[in-house]
Amino acid sequence: MPTFEYAPAPESRSVVDLQSSYGLFINGEFVDSRGGTPFKTISPATEEVLAEVCEASAEDVDRAVAAARAAFGSWSSLSGADRGKYLFRIARIMQERAREFAVLESLDNGKPIKESRDVDVPIAAAHFFYHAGWADKLAYASLGQNPRPHGVVGQVIPWNFPLLMLAWKIAPALATGNTVVLKPAETTPLTALLFAQVCQQADLPPGVVNIITGAGPTGQALIAHQDVDKVAFTGSTAVGKAIARTIAGTRKKATLELGGKAANIVFDDAPVDQAVEGIVNGIFFNQGHVCCAGSRLLVQESIAQEVEDKLKARLATLRVGDPLDKNTDIGAINSAEQLERINTLVKVGEDEGATRWSPECELPANGFWFRPTVFTGVSQTHRIAQEEIFGPVLSVLTFRTPGEAVSKANNTPYGLSAGIWTEKGSRILWMADQLKAGVVWANTFNKFDPTSPFGGYKESGYGREGGRHGLSAYVTTGAAT
Repeated sequence: MPTFEYAPAPESRSVVDLQSSYGLFINGEFVDSRGGTPFKTISPATEEVLAEVCEASAEDVDRAVAAARAAFGSWSSLSGADRGKYLFRIARIMQERAREFAVLESLDNGKPIKESRDVDVPIAAAHFFYHAGWADKLAYASLGQNPRPHGVVGQVIPWNFPLLMLAWKIAPALATGNTVVLKPAETTPLTALLFAQVCQQADLPPGVVNIITGAGPTGQALIAHQDVDKVAFTGSTAVGKAIARTIAGTRKKATLELGGKAANIVFDDAPVDQAVEGIVNGIFFNQGHVCCAGSRLLVQESIAQEVEDKLKARLATLRVGDPLDKNTDIGAINSAEQLERINTLVKVGEDEGATRWSPECELPANGFWFRPTVFTGVSQTHRIAQEEIFGPVLSVLTFRTPGEAVSKANNTPYGLSAGIWTEKGSRILWMADQLKAGVVWANTFNKFDPTSPFGGYKESGYGREGGRHGLSAYVTTGAAT
């Protein structure tokens, strides 16, 4: 059978106007930090410095929250139709600048350009379109009596989907009349700062959206700020627990979307080739930097060897390398710190007796890279079957009966997502009812839509984002006080 070599097909960086340094976006303007220490954001694929970014100090957080509070009265008093017009305008500008956003996301995050271009940016714009449509219909969204915005919302987002998580957070907040202070992850701030330019281009009133950059202390200052009414966070379970402790006993409302250890369950009547594609997409999409990744493969014992053989053959065709190359399937790990965590847990898996396999592939000399990896011979007690690795690492377990599959799938502190592969509709419905997971995919995986709510149970957090259910987190109901 002939083999084909892929010629490089790099996306041009010239579409992005990278500035040497970026300020904070407060009250509609880019301003310098007052007391924060600047830090550098680098490309995880090359380790080159992309830009210097301001660190927001506690005083800067005060300024941003004050700007959001000052803007809240006029923004919340706008008609829903008028707020919707701003969201529509933002969505259209994001579409017009889609290539710029995609290239910048891949540069700063390390994900393949085809994912940024075909998934992250289009869905981010779709969230603004979708929520723009809800802005004047809140009274008909079954949100309760007299739905009203909370006020100032503090939002902290992760590095795995920087632009998409921004859209998940900001779009419903603005549609419901809240104002926002958002802190992007310290390793991936650039598309959030580009979004700030979009807010200016859309003539969004000053203070409605404020973007402050920094690391953990900046996020902590925002979450703990006494004039923040609602908190939205996506990130690790450990940080989510710390946030819950911080706001306990206060008036703040919160939604937390945290970690996961999803089971991707393949039955013996599943279309195996289709399932293999779903397994690959479930765990190797975005280098496995996905909270709902199908990192545990549960395959029925009678077809386990067939699935394993076909999976390995498919992984041997994946291309690891330059995120800006349109041929690349797996890009760079986001940071040296995350690569170290992946390496540590993979070594633990080997030490505990699981069998590790990776396809042969040449990795670039610079940057942070990890080959797609499959562990077989995994038991429920192995750490790689219980802990979130957040990388391109799959643990394979087997089962004999649907009941055993449910038992193993639910044997985790997490409850964010799951996948089911079978031709039987009745089995899909039964399994979905039994699985303790916020999102259950049937004969697919990692598919997202702004109309569909997303969120978890147990240590995967609480609250929903997206869909009509996601709107409810951004409103309060009942008689006005």
